[in-house]
This record gives sequence, structure tokens and C-alpha cells, in this order.
Amino acid sequence: MGFYEFSDYSKLTDTELAALLRSGDRLAFTEIYERYKSLLHRHAYKWTKDRDDAKDIIHEVFSNLWTKRETLSYSANLGPFLYAAVRNRIFNLLSHQRIVSTYIASVQQLIDQGEYVTDHALRERELRLIIDKEIAVLPKKMQAVFKLSRNESFSHREIAEKLDLSEQTVRKHIQHALKILRVKLDMFILLFLLLAFRI
Repeated sequence: MGFYEFSDYSKLTDTELAALLRSGDRLAFTEIYERYKSLLHRHAYKWTKDRDDAKDIIHEVFSNLWTKRETLSYSANLGPFLYAAVRNRIFNLLSHQRIVSTYIASVQQLIDQGEYVTDHALRERELRLIIDKEIAVLPKKMQAVFKLSRNESFSHREIAEKLDLSEQTVRKHIQHALKILRVKLDMFILLFLLLAFRI
């Protein structure tokens, strides 16, 4: 395949772009990015309901596409490949959010039940202190929303009424809090699961 001027890249098929990308052609990568970024972002946002999360997912997908371009199996099927990559990251994100949410809500209950041996209880208390410390450094409004949701089991509507916020704002605060905690606490969550549930 010969050399293409940048202005001609938009005329190339996905198969041609894939071949150029595999050889390290940055202009081909740019064309793929421009061709798919908006479609993929809309797809990611539809599931995450968070523009920052959607943006991060798209960035990760295209970064991975470039760094692993020589080994990834995308050939002529760029579209399905990219959609699958976005979908996998969405599932990972939602899974992490559920783990963080469930973990924070349940650790104190597990400790109170006293069903674990002393060393497990001590580890759980240490992890709870770490979690509480991370929650304490969240922005004040986000912290208040998060505590009402996770500690008091308030609904979004109840939190909105109590703090004079919209339900959408409450939802955003919780999503952002989970995103921050997910990054900081993944290691501790894994440790807890390994020790407490003997995975």
C-alpha cells in the first residue's frame, strides 16, 4: 500500500487503516480516532451517565489501540473491535463501582457481627479506618451526600430534599465519590476480599 496524504486518509476503508495502523502510521491512527471517537463516547456515556468516565474510557481504548497495535486482533473489523473494547471497560467500571459501594456499606456490619477471627476483625477495622480517612478528604458537599447515601441509606430524593440539591446533583456527587474511592481503595478491597471471604 502506498503513501497517503493526510487529506486522503478519510477515504480509506477500515481495512486499509488497520493495515497502516499496524505498521505504525500515526495519521491512520488519527483518522481512526476521528472516525470513531464520537460514536464510542456516546455509547460509553449511555451506560456510565458520566462524561468524565466516558472520556476516560475512550482515552484508555485508543491508548491501548496504539500501544498494542502490532498484536491486537482488529484487522478489518475496527468498529466491532472498538465497541467491544469500550464495552469491556464499561463493565469493569460498573463492577468496580458496585464493589466499592457494597464494600463500604458492609464492612462495619461484618465487624459488628463478630463472625471472623480476631486477626480478620483487626484487618477489617484497619481497612475501615482507611476508608473513613479517604471519605473525610472528599469535598464537603460530596462527603455529606455520600455519607447520607451509604451510612444512612437515604434515597437520592431524600438526600436532595435534605441538602436542598437536585437529584441529578446528588447522583453526580455519588458517582464522583465512587470514582475517587475506586482509584484509591482497589488494593484494599482486594485485600479484604482475599482475607474476609477466603477467595
